[in-house]
Amino acid sequence: MPDFDMKPTHVPQDILNRLKAIPTATVYNAVRYFGCPVNVCEGLINFTPGQRMAARAHTLKFLPTRLDIAAETKIGEKSPEYLAMGRCGPGDVLVADIMGQTRDVVAGDVKLLQLAMNNADGIVIDGAIRDLGVIESEDYGLTVYARARSFHGNPVTVPAEENVQIQCGGALVRPGDVMVGDDDGVLVVASWMAAAVLEWAEEHEGTENYVKEKIRAENVAPGRYYPPTEAMKDEWLRVKKERGL
Repeated sequence: MPDFDMKPTHVPQDILNRLKAIPTATVYNAVRYFGCPVNVCEGLINFTPGQRMAARAHTLKFLPTRLDIAAETKIGEKSPEYLAMGRCGPGDVLVADIMGQTRDVVAGDVKLLQLAMNNADGIVIDGAIRDLGVIESEDYGLTVYARARSFHGNPVTVPAEENVQIQCGGALVRPGDVMVGDDDGVLVVASWMAAAVLEWAEEHEGTENYVKEKIRAENVAPGRYYPPTEAMKDEWLRVKKERGL
C-alpha cells in the first residue's frame, strides 16, 4: 500500500487518458482497495451512451433558494455557475451538487455553451439536465451524467458556491478529483491516489484478460482460474514481459 500524503494534486492528461480506457468496475475496485469505499455517484445515468469519462472535477454547489442568497449569487458573469464553468477546459468536468433535485437543472443549452467553447469534457449533475437534445444536435462535445432530464429551471435551488468540496450522488468530490465514468455509471477518484489507482487497475485488467484467454484456450469453467490469485498475476507479468507488452 503506497504511503499517500493525501494532498490534492494536479492529475496530468496521460493518466486521464489511460483511466478512460479502463472499465469503471475495475477502477471502482481499485479505489476500494486503497481504502475509499464510498466513491460511487449513486443514481446518475450516462445520457450520452457510449461516451467514456476521465476528467478533473471543478465543483458547483446549489443551495435552497431564498431572496437573500438569490440576490447575492445572480450577478451575471461573476455568478458562481459561470466562475465554475470558466475553470473547465480540456480534461475537466463540471460537477454539480443540486441535492438530488430532479425538478432542478444545472443549466440549459445557452449557459452550457461556456463549457463547449472551453472544450471541457463534460458535466456530472446530482440533479437534472435540460436541453440535452440541443447539446447533442449542436455538437457541444460534452459527456453528460445526471439523475434525469427536465425542462424545469431552478424553482427550489440556486447555484451558490463554486470550487468547494461537495457531495455528488453520496460521494465526496473535491476540486481536482477525477471523475471516471462509462455506461455503468460514474465514480470519484481522489486526485492524490489517481496514479496508484491507474497502476492497480491496469495490472488487474491485464490479469483478468489473461485469465479469460486461458479459459477460452483450455475450454474450462471460469472457476479454474477466477478470481485470479497472486500466482496468476505473477504469471501474467511474466507472459506480458515475454510478449514485449
